[in-house]
Amino acid sequence: MKIGVIREGKIPPDSRVPLIPEQCAEITQNYPVDIVVEPFPGRCYPDELYQHLGVLLSDNLSDCDVLMGVKEVPVGQLIPGKTYFFFSHTIKEQAHNRDLLRAILDKNIRLVDYEVLTDEQGRRLIAFGRFAGMVGAHNGMLAYGRRTGKFALKRMKDCLDYAEAKMIYQQLSLPPMKVVLTGTGRVGDGAAAVLQDMGLRRVSPADFLNREFAEAVFTQLDPADYAARKDGSPFSKEEFYQRPELYKSIFEPYYRTADVMVNGIYWDRRAPVFFTKEEMRRPDFRIEVIADVTCDIAPDSSIPSTLRPSTIADPVYGYNPATGEETEPYQPRSIDVMAIDNLPNELPRDASRAFGRQFITHVLPELLKTDSAMIERATVAEGGRLGRYFQYLEDFVERQEAR
Repeated sequence: MKIGVIREGKIPPDSRVPLIPEQCAEITQNYPVDIVVEPFPGRCYPDELYQHLGVLLSDNLSDCDVLMGVKEVPVGQLIPGKTYFFFSHTIKEQAHNRDLLRAILDKNIRLVDYEVLTDEQGRRLIAFGRFAGMVGAHNGMLAYGRRTGKFALKRMKDCLDYAEAKMIYQQLSLPPMKVVLTGTGRVGDGAAAVLQDMGLRRVSPADFLNREFAEAVFTQLDPADYAARKDGSPFSKEEFYQRPELYKSIFEPYYRTADVMVNGIYWDRRAPVFFTKEEMRRPDFRIEVIADVTCDIAPDSSIPSTLRPSTIADPVYGYNPATGEETEPYQPRSIDVMAIDNLPNELPRDASRAFGRQFITHVLPELLKTDSAMIERATVAEGGRLGRYFQYLEDFVERQEAR
């Protein structure tokens, strides 16, 4: 098998890589695989490091069996008939990528989406989520420091790696403050690790709501802490994930208590929102900074103030609760929103290394099999047709109003 690592074509370009130089060399030594890398000056690992380890560089990937990237591939760069691995952001019917999915079908491309590479229990096997949570928590704290003037943080993107960020945290002196973190998966746990490394003390949800602290603290919420059955019957996590429309938000005590919110959940459109625009206008709505790692865009979002994605270059915008409109950040009557949609790209070397290791461990052995149930579960399209598990996208693809 011949694998090509493609240059990132989405604008702004991502600097992450699916396989770092050492991993490319490891694969070619231990598996019946050749690897060629398309030159790209914007990578966190420069082309020279690949060359130094004997990895071939080439602008021509037409003879590769599999092409691997990170973000969506622009339609004009797709090579017909190939197998691609990348995050397509199509499986939730994202309208902005409808034409991408159409082109993949038209060009008879086999698309394997990293987001749906799972084991038999449905657990994701490869993801950047932990690093999204880490950078999201860092940026939320950075925004609060800038808003209040009580402390300052270096941008994560300006650190060589997380080891440098941890050294900065050791010198950090935080004021008394309260951070509420939602989500207990990869994203939530990554965010929690950063908050603890910064020196915030983890406290229980009950203590968070009922006690005052003379230090910086955070709490991490499970779904049972922020959602409840509409009919008053007991909470069931399994039912909440399967039938979230039966539940309502009980997040109100947290928005009346927290200074900063870090949102790291996977949100379903049928699920309750944490709070409404009307609630954000209430005088007892205390949250001043929302780091929305989830980054679903309103109105289809758990956070109504996430009006658009922000960028690494311009990470924070303001939200005016009185008008429901965007404003400049750090204004007296605004709420600051951090909603970068490619957060791991601020920590690209660490994120790429971890991602490539997951690929080698979990995905590559399956890719080399003649048939793999795991690969099939993640095949969004093949041979001009939607994959077996993605037939629900047929109406999305054929819908005419977006053309």
